[in-house]
Amino acid sequence: MLRERLESEHLEERELAPFAATSRNSRGRAHSEDEHLFRTLYMRDRDRIVHCGAFRRLMYKTQVFVYHEGDYYRTRLTHSIEVSQISRTIARALRLNEDLCESISLSHDLGHAPFGHSGQDALNELMSSHGGFEHNVHGLRIVDHIENRYPNFRGLNLTWETREAIAKHAKTKGEDSLIEFAAFPNPSVEAQIVDMADAIAYNSHDLDDGLTSNLIHWESLDDLVIWQKAKLSSNSKMDFSNNVFKHHIIGRIIDRQVENLIRQTEENLEKLSINTPDQVRQQAIKVANFSKEFTEERKELSEFLCKTMYKHHKLTRMEEKASNVIVRLFEAYKRRPELLPPTVYKKRDTETIERLICDYIAGMTDRFALEEHQKLFDPMWKI
Repeated sequence: MLRERLESEHLEERELAPFAATSRNSRGRAHSEDEHLFRTLYMRDRDRIVHCGAFRRLMYKTQVFVYHEGDYYRTRLTHSIEVSQISRTIARALRLNEDLCESISLSHDLGHAPFGHSGQDALNELMSSHGGFEHNVHGLRIVDHIENRYPNFRGLNLTWETREAIAKHAKTKGEDSLIEFAAFPNPSVEAQIVDMADAIAYNSHDLDDGLTSNLIHWESLDDLVIWQKAKLSSNSKMDFSNNVFKHHIIGRIIDRQVENLIRQTEENLEKLSINTPDQVRQQAIKVANFSKEFTEERKELSEFLCKTMYKHHKLTRMEEKASNVIVRLFEAYKRRPELLPPTVYKKRDTETIERLICDYIAGMTDRFALEEHQKLFDPMWKI
């Protein structure tokens, strides 16, 4: 039986590029564990993430639209799956570790609060005098401490490489929890690939969701270079209906981004003569990137989405309501901590009350937060 895992490890060393992460060269886990009979370290990371509570709750956490806006729109869970799919495609083309890419992809949004970035901003302001709130730092806290599934340690005990990717994705740099990753300017090439796959996924599916919601109108897209080139690159002669046409062109936009990223990253790695994972980490800039021309196309798309969709009147109103829910819950729990569930309230001796409340709210789904708000503030709602 042991042969199964060893064969997977030999396959990694034989088939992967010299700058790719291999299980045998991992910096390991904080808590020592016996190796699994069949699964490599990164396979095991992936499975622990999929089975944890924080991952399941992504099903009802906002990407852009709050869950009750409609079943079609992306959630944090579907977004994470899309990122995983895109990153595995890129990893295979570059001979990187697909299992590590998958574990990073599926864990990269674990720390998000309910209601997307409006929820994060509200919590960060409420916690401004108590260490703040940043979803990547909180994601590391989840996998290192909050998840409690194993008898011999807290957290999921993920490998250093998966945790590094979560830490290096954070915008905040001075957190104590990030110190162990400070020796290198950049993370592994797998982590960089997932970062780019994340951007590819959200730009593309936000375009899709924007068209579906009518926040974006068809005629406005013809001004975008990335949209025009995707249409030109299509060889199909079909007379598309709007819906099929939308899916086809957005698929071409994803394909063009993935192809450009693979080509440019290959060129960067060759030009820098990189032969080990730590040489990737030591670079002053990221090795995984798009060409200069394509970066401009993507910048135009991002600016278009920001102006047309993210700052749309409807989303602005939705974000304001979401922020108010977070603030009112936080203030109520702080005023009367006994409103917290007994399983949470009993931890007040090991955490500050502010951090305890922040952890609890950050772990809520949109649905749960809205229901909890009704229970506390609607006198006609049952407790």
